[in-house]
Parts: sequence; C-alpha cells; structure tokens
Amino acid sequence: MIGLVLAAGAGRRLRPYTDSLPKALVPVGPAGIEDSITVLDLTLGNFAEIGLTEVAVIVGYRKEAVYERKAALEAKYGLKLTLIDNDKAEEWNNAYSLWCGRDALKDGVILANGDTVHPVSVEKTLLAARGDGKKIILALDTVKSLADEEMKVVVDPGKGMTKITKLMDPSEATGEYIGVTLIEGDAAPELADALKTVWETDPQQFYEHGYQELVNRGFRIDVAPIGDVKWVEIDNHDDLAKGREIACRY
Repeated sequence: MIGLVLAAGAGRRLRPYTDSLPKALVPVGPAGIEDSITVLDLTLGNFAEIGLTEVAVIVGYRKEAVYERKAALEAKYGLKLTLIDNDKAEEWNNAYSLWCGRDALKDGVILANGDTVHPVSVEKTLLAARGDGKKIILALDTVKSLADEEMKVVVDPGKGMTKITKLMDPSEATGEYIGVTLIEGDAAPELADALKTVWETDPQQFYEHGYQELVNRGFRIDVAPIGDVKWVEIDNHDDLAKGREIACRY
C-alpha cells in the first residue's frame, strides 16, 4: 500500500499565497512564518508514521513548486515520491485529477486530499477497519455539526454508504467525508472506470461523484468513523486560521 495525495488544486480563495503555490503548499504553521510546514508536510508525516514508504502526488497548478521541493520532502520523511501530472488542473475538477492517478490505485492507497489538516489517528482508523472483504473505506466525521458546504454521507448499516453529496439536507446525513480514503488495489479498475464515466459526463464533478457512481452500480463502499478529532478542510483564509490552530497540536 502507498500514499496518494491530490495536490493539483489552485485554491484561489487563498490568494495571495496561491498566486505562486498550489493549495497543498500553503504554510499552516504559525502566521508570518512563510517557510513553515504545509498540508503536504503533515500528510507525508502521517504516511511515514504508519509505515508507508512510497507516495504518489498528483500535481497540476503551480506544480513546479512541488517539483522543487521533491528531494527535500523525500529526505525529510524517508519516502519515495512520484509526481503525477494533471494536465487539466486549472480547467477541470478533481474527478479527473484522481483518474490521473489510476495506475497508482493498483497498489492500494490511502488517499488524502491536499487541503485537509488531520491527525495520523485518521489513517490508523482506516487501517484498523481493513478486512472482511472491504474494498473502499471512507473516513467519516460523525460528530461535527453539518451545514451546506460539507461533503455529506448517508450510511446504511447493512449496505454501507448509500449517498455522498454536498447537496443534501444536513439532517439526513450520517456524517461528513473528511477527504481521506483507504482504497484496496482490487478496487482500482472499477473505481477508475467510474471516475472516467463521471468526468466524461461533466469534467467539473468531484471524485466523490465517482464513489456515488460505484454505489449506483452495486459496489459496496464502507465507512470508518474517526471519532471526536480536530481537522479542517482549508478552502479560505478562515479555514487557514483554523488549520494553523490544529496543525500545532499534531
């Protein structure tokens, strides 16, 4: 199993940082320290802590910044990094971005969004949930109060995930998908095909729509509740402030 990070996004709501950096390289250390740790640093640290030795990173917007740091990141975390180019990163949404990493999926991956600050307990929870024929396991926050923007999930105890979308009444949801997934290698062909269907239908769709496409085809997707842990998806400057508060704890 390897790590896989989606780090192709522009993150325009985080300007001026993202004038020259992809979102995954925006500093989340103390404010004013511009060379502090990033979301990519935190994610690679988590992967190293659970014993992974290889990580694929899907890059696109301002990808040269990731290429420039590749050797230093490998040395710092003891990981071999493979960078995968997304040629449509500034035009299309992340269903296509994850599809670009379809070859990496064959090894089995822990997928992490490049804008999610979270503790290593999330990865450990996913690993502990493996087995019993589970092929895809989503990290799910069942504690947080939900609103309109969250990627909400409905879970049936007997069937696993039945619905994943932002467009849902929060009261109907079991919890929020936090942007971290364990994907077994034998799920790769079906997931890649579902992602292709999704982005060919509408290139602006999220990769979570690929999960929904799988479920609609009869594929079972499981979830693993992460418990009461602090995490944040960094989309704007308010999120960045929260991310800095959380990052210093981990």
